[in-house]
Amino acid sequence: MRAYVAWLNEHASANDLPQIEQWWAATAGRTSPFQRRLTFSIDPKASLRESVSNLLEQAKNINTRKTPRSCLFQAVLQHLVGAKLELVLGREIKAHGAFVADSVTDRPGDYRVEDVVIHVTTSPGEGLLRKCADNLENGLRPLVITTFRNVPVADALAENAGLAGRVEVFDVEQFVASNILELSKFKAASRKATVADLIARYNRLAACENNPGILIREA
Repeated sequence: MRAYVAWLNEHASANDLPQIEQWWAATAGRTSPFQRRLTFSIDPKASLRESVSNLLEQAKNINTRKTPRSCLFQAVLQHLVGAKLELVLGREIKAHGAFVADSVTDRPGDYRVEDVVIHVTTSPGEGLLRKCADNLENGLRPLVITTFRNVPVADALAENAGLAGRVEVFDVEQFVASNILELSKFKAASRKATVADLIARYNRLAACENNPGILIREA
C-alpha cells in the first residue's frame, strides 16, 4: 500500500483510472512470497523419507521480511507433526500457533495423546528438557520430535539432565514417512491419497499462523 501511494503521488491523480488500473495489473502479476507455496511431491525413484526431507529443506529457505526463517521452519515442523497425528488418530486436533506458549494454553507440550506429551522443536535446548522432566513428574511420557541432525543433540541433553532412557526422541523425517507407508498399507496406489490427506490436514492447521507462505501444495 505504501508503494501504491508513493507511485500515485508521483505519477497519477486519483481520477486517472487507466493508469491506476495498469499499475494494479502489473503489481498483481509479480511473484510475491505468499504466492510461492511449499511443494510436497513423491518421487518414485526416491524414498519417502527423502520426500519429507526435501519439504523441510524448502521450509528452511522460506524468506519473508517480517518473520525469521527459523521461526517459519519451526511452524512448518509443528504443523506437519500435527497433521501426521490427525491421520493416525482419525480426527481433528486443535491448532495452536507455533509460538503460543504452552503455559498460555495450559498444555504440557505441543500435543498430547493419552499419556504421551509431544514436543516439536528445530533446536532442542535445556528448557525443553525441563519440560520433559515436568512431564515425567506428572506421570506423562515425553516424546521429542526434531530434525535428523538434532536427534543426537536431544539425546545428549537428556543424558546430561539425568533423563537418559526416559525420553523418546524421534526424527521428523522418519516419523512422517513411516506413517505414510503404514497408512497406505504399503500400496503405491494408496500412497498419493495418503499424502493428499496429510497436506490437507497440514494446511488446515497451518492456517492459524496467518502466513500463506508456509502452506503446502501437492506436486
